[in-house]
Amino acid sequence: MSTPSAVTPFSTAHRRYVQHLYRRALKGAQDWYVRRDLWRNKAIEIRVQFERNRHVKDPRAVAALLNEAEKEVQRMAHPDPYRPSLFPDGTKWERNLPPRMFTQGEKDAALNAH
Repeated sequence: MSTPSAVTPFSTAHRRYVQHLYRRALKGAQDWYVRRDLWRNKAIEIRVQFERNRHVKDPRAVAALLNEAEKEVQRMAHPDPYRPSLFPDGTKWERNLPPRMFTQGEKDAALNAH
């Protein structure tokens, strides 16, 4: 993962890094706010924080803002993040899988073993 100091400000990589940081902030907030209406208010607050600094042109100030935002995202990380139930590590992941289908040779070998 790139660090803010390694990304040249105002480049495509910088833009992608900021977008990724914004998405991580939104997903991190979603772990804390289960109700969608409460999460939406927090999402608006996060957007306002990002928009407030959109006009900054000084590369050192941009790097400082990105470091601060990165620390805030890490600080707000949930210790037990939400996982959708059917996704890996979810509560229903691989629950009730269909049984393995055996070949005719495996069936015959199992019957003759007894």
